[in-house]
Amino acid sequence: MSEAMSGKKDIVRLLRHITGHGRLSVETMVSGVAIRREGGAARQFPHAAIEQAVALGLAVRDETGIQATVEAPAFLRRAMLAPEEAFQEQHRLSETETTTIGGIRQSVRVNRLESPLGALTRLKEKSGQAFMPPEAISAGERLHADFTRGQLQPRLTMTYEPLLSTKTKGGAGGIADLCDTALAARGRVARAMEAVGPELCGVALDVCCFEKGLELVERERQWPARSAKLMLRTALMALSRHYAPPRTADRRNHSWGAEGYRPEILY
Repeated sequence: MSEAMSGKKDIVRLLRHITGHGRLSVETMVSGVAIRREGGAARQFPHAAIEQAVALGLAVRDETGIQATVEAPAFLRRAMLAPEEAFQEQHRLSETETTTIGGIRQSVRVNRLESPLGALTRLKEKSGQAFMPPEAISAGERLHADFTRGQLQPRLTMTYEPLLSTKTKGGAGGIADLCDTALAARGRVARAMEAVGPELCGVALDVCCFEKGLELVERERQWPARSAKLMLRTALMALSRHYAPPRTADRRNHSWGAEGYRPEILY
């Protein structure tokens, strides 16, 4: 093992020991530095690991104590990943969820910032509850998925052909060139927008499909500040009811009579 690799492992081991525990007492010895957590046994670390952690701004130390800095958790996250993922993880908001894949429930890691609605999941009410209900977020992500499958994204190159072309032959991009999956997705998007209504479908498309920020939507539509999130929540709740209609109560009436009972027929 190279000296650099060994030194990095010592720093990681040190930070895992001190991060999240406030200021810990230290005892300097010839062979290293002993750091003791409250109520726990002391662990020894090389002098070089302490010095390098301090030089990198990952820890602060004085004569009697040591404490991790606010940069330490991010360094630990990068260090625990494969080298090719380290930079990417700095720009992710990863969470672990349980989903069903092939009929088997599995744990998966989800990047919340990858979703066009990822930032909206962090909006809170004054009470501390999420501003966007989970069913609203799910509905918006489902719309985005259908929009993508339907190949409805705006093109990066200039084209004079309508987005939903009815052309059946000649040239690329016509309906004849779309697979059944894309056509079905386009139909689902059209039905969803019809269900949401003309007053609200625009903001749902802007945010969920074209991935515009709320402030940009307000500027483009000349809406008052902080109004876009209210309109979007209303649109997504309507969309969620379209995808999962509420169950209606069974209104059938049952009449019970004694043996030999015959209902009266009214003319």
